[in-house]
Amino acid sequence: MSTDLERRPVSFPDWATALDRLDLVSTLAAEFHREIIRFLGYAAKVRAPVSVALARQYLETHRSVITRDALRWFVTQGRTGPFENRVGQPDEPAAARANRPPTASPGRVSRSPEPPPAAGDLGRAEWEHQLIAALRNRGFLWRTEQTYREWAARFVRFIKPRSPFTADVREVGAFLSSLAVEHRVSQSTQKQALNALVFFLQEALQRQLGDIPFQRAEAGRKVPTVLTRSEISALTTHLTGTNRLMGELAYGSGLRLLELLRLRVHHLDLPRQRLQIYDGKGAKHRVTVLPAVLVPALEGQIERLKQLHLADRAVGLPGVWLPEGLAAKYTRAGESFEWQWLFPSRETAIDPGTGLRRRHHVTDSAFQRAIHRAAEAAGLTKRVTPHVLRHSFATHLLEGGADIRTVQELLGHESVETTQIYTHVMVKPGIGVRSPLDALAG
Repeated sequence: MSTDLERRPVSFPDWATALDRLDLVSTLAAEFHREIIRFLGYAAKVRAPVSVALARQYLETHRSVITRDALRWFVTQGRTGPFENRVGQPDEPAAARANRPPTASPGRVSRSPEPPPAAGDLGRAEWEHQLIAALRNRGFLWRTEQTYREWAARFVRFIKPRSPFTADVREVGAFLSSLAVEHRVSQSTQKQALNALVFFLQEALQRQLGDIPFQRAEAGRKVPTVLTRSEISALTTHLTGTNRLMGELAYGSGLRLLELLRLRVHHLDLPRQRLQIYDGKGAKHRVTVLPAVLVPALEGQIERLKQLHLADRAVGLPGVWLPEGLAAKYTRAGESFEWQWLFPSRETAIDPGTGLRRRHHVTDSAFQRAIHRAAEAAGLTKRVTPHVLRHSFATHLLEGGADIRTVQELLGHESVETTQIYTHVMVKPGIGVRSPLDALAG
């Protein structure tokens, strides 16, 4: 149980300047910067003020030594007041291996219990101002904005002391190559960094890059983790309430985590047992199967949502978040029942984009923790995440004789080659094929 002191909001707006003054090697400083950006993005996503308690919660699912040391430094420094008034650096992270004198007594902290809205977060440096303006002019999601800002910050630190306004293709290529060679990132991570930097330099800073020479990350493909049907049954048995319905729907419809969380009432077609997915990965729409066995439970969920919706309207709560274009065209649509989240959060929170207090959907971290705990309770020895349910959906369909093209459409894969990865983990590779050794024995 966290104490009132641990829940007290922490204010550390000048943390990047403080981090720059630490005597850390450049690679370690970059890691600290990345982990702190990720933590701040998490705080914005869950609509919670930064605090020691929130840091402890975050570390439950992010357990690396670098993450722990970075957050320990951040919250400790943040509780000591303005950077200019600090004496020394308390609680130096273990990774730094340096002795520091003790700090002054704790100073001020933020008086606001809520995180600031995104409208007030315009960055600090000029390059960050321009990046944020470009992102918001194009209507990027808050999660995407945080990711692009993180990559831009890492790049700026990489080329320091040179300015990003003078960056060229050689520096971009060197940065991308370092991700592959030194940090051993995956191909998808390197591609994300490339997209972020191209947007940062070309769209925000108006610098034309052309072809970027860099060392590409290896394309190694991991075989997905798949649960057996009995393991799926054991897992869902140890889920309760809404988490069980969410887990069964994720498996029964082959949903990605964010697709599951962002479901709205009108996405359900219960009579025809269809589920409409809007703005999935790559901003694509698709229709997938809705398990008939879940129809009664979903009908019950909708009835509960009606009561919650009436209560929210009675107290004048603003409508749920809608995409910017839709919200501008239909200003009251967020208050209508069909647009409500299928799996809403129990508590209201501040919308970082508008500063309004409204009801959001459940957080991804909450559902991830529920899956992790259920897997432990079920005694499963595999690493189980919500995405494993999607892997299992595809594999079990193929094992049951479903056509691979059908599975491709249900999953929303652009290429059938992506779907073919599941043929490597089927109980009987090449449906209906019998081993020649079994033929001899039989």
